[in-house]
Amino acid sequence: MYYRVGCHLCDAMIAALRYLQHELAFELELVDIDKNPDLRKRYDVDVPVVTLGTEVVCFHFFEEDLVRQALQHG
Repeated sequence: MYYRVGCHLCDAMIAALRYLQHELAFELELVDIDKNPDLRKRYDVDVPVVTLGTEVVCFHFFEEDLVRQALQHG
């Protein structure tokens, strides 16, 4: 998940994904976009962004159905 420190939407997305990890086994990798100029340019106004591989699953808000579908079929 692409995020930035101090982003309340990012904090909410992280919490939702960690809760979902209790049910579905998946690895959550957190990438701070502000530590990479290319990522900051790409995702600046879109964080948080959940990806699976190179595919964007959801951004701004947690969309549980989309995340579940991506994890189960991805």
